[in-house]
Amino acid sequence: MDKSQASNAGPHKALIEAADAGMRFDHFLTRRFAAAGGLTRSAIQKLIADGAVTLNSRKSKPGARLKAGDQIIMTAPAVVDTALVAEPIALEILYEDADCIVINKAPGMVVHPAAGWSAGTLVNALLHHCPDLPGIGGERRPGIVHRLDKDTSGVMVVAKHDAAFHRLASDFKARRVEKEYIALAWGVMPKVEGAIDRPIGRHRSQRKKMSSVRALARAREALTNWRVKEVFPSGATGGRFAHVTLLSLKPHSGRTHQLRVHLADEGHPIVGDQVYGPPPAAFTRYGVNAAPAAFPRQALHAARLRFAHPSTGAAMEYSAPPPADMRELLLKLGQLRVVDRGEKKRG
Repeated sequence: MDKSQASNAGPHKALIEAADAGMRFDHFLTRRFAAAGGLTRSAIQKLIADGAVTLNSRKSKPGARLKAGDQIIMTAPAVVDTALVAEPIALEILYEDADCIVINKAPGMVVHPAAGWSAGTLVNALLHHCPDLPGIGGERRPGIVHRLDKDTSGVMVVAKHDAAFHRLASDFKARRVEKEYIALAWGVMPKVEGAIDRPIGRHRSQRKKMSSVRALARAREALTNWRVKEVFPSGATGGRFAHVTLLSLKPHSGRTHQLRVHLADEGHPIVGDQVYGPPPAAFTRYGVNAAPAAFPRQALHAARLRFAHPSTGAAMEYSAPPPADMRELLLKLGQLRVVDRGEKKRG
């Protein structure tokens, strides 16, 4: 049982000093209380909304600006037994020391327990490998400083103690961590390289999706650099699905589904994306080859991660090749290209 918040029972109090005047209510709470409580900014905002945090004995908004002399009282959430279970699930470990562990996450693995996923997650595997992990960085996400979607594979770093967690989390937030992905996307890009600089937020009408063109007003800035590595024919007779492009992607922000959303909104959804991609009927209409048309997940892989070691500050860089299913898809696309070239020569 994870009782990571047991030591935080009872109210926390803070008196705002001149140095903190003008700061947002939720930003101050995150800086002041997150380390002690393992609470994320969103969790703190929920506490504010629930009235568990007061400003001068009154409920207030997360964006309220603080003044010198203001008093904050936060009642920490009650301890919840989360029943996180250590499971002997195999992990591909790229690096490990006393401060952090770098793994190559397999496609199909959920990062942390959530609704419908109480077992078989990366966290369950990590708890078996690192018995001291519970409580680091949060009740349900011990050690997790960044995420990959369930069907996205690739390199991740996980903290093994609180100091490492907060150092790594700070570096991710400040964008001092370099991330590079590879993806297979539909169509031919307009040039060899470019950038997509467009805010991302919750979709206006489809609330389970994100969008950079139909987002609600609270969209947050997002920047993705892309570069074409290779272009393959898809076997289609024509149209926007006639080619598949292998891309290198470098996100400079970490919005939910950022790479998938940016590419889809540019008209180049990632192959296999069940949320942002086209319906299967579109491939049938144009005669797209079964290999890319039937790929069962988004063809997206976190290929490289560069970060500063949380204790020494030394530059750390780790990479991983795409998993077997993406390698097989690339092989089949390469074979289509050979056939395509042969047809052109005969023509």
